[in-house]
Amino acid sequence: MTSTSTPPGLTRFNALEEHAALAALHEACASTAWARRLLAARPYSTSDELYAVSDAATAELTAEDLGEAMAGHPPIGRPKEGDPTSAREQRGMAGATEELKAEMLELNLAYQEKFGHVFLICATGRTGEQMRDAVKERIGNAPEQEREIVRTELGKINRIRLARLVEED
Repeated sequence: MTSTSTPPGLTRFNALEEHAALAALHEACASTAWARRLLAARPYSTSDELYAVSDAATAELTAEDLGEAMAGHPPIGRPKEGDPTSAREQRGMAGATEELKAEMLELNLAYQEKFGHVFLICATGRTGEQMRDAVKERIGNAPEQEREIVRTELGKINRIRLARLVEED
């Protein structure tokens, strides 16, 4: 096998029937527009090609599409019950003190009240304190500025989730 061969997970993804591929993509990102764009570009010869299409699709999401994508993410500190992806991504909050969890709940609510959606951050590898500091910093942003930060964070999350989807053997 050469280094230019398609990874087994990507080969599997390329071979999925349309509805199964759409469901797999929807698990990575709740935006229908994003998932349809990635689906339409199949088959992919490399993971990098998939990530490039994902990045382009994320960059083109409308405000409504971004809202749909964010609706698929639980608040930081409250991962979805029974969702291993959500729990894994928010691992930094798992060992947080009750005080930090309570503070994050308050900050999440204040953020959601201001912007109309959950605080979205690529939580993978971040501590609870880092996430708290980020929401404190970002809550002062103008809505337009925050929407672009959210778009960047969503792109990072989508890449991590796509890598799990296509780089597993």
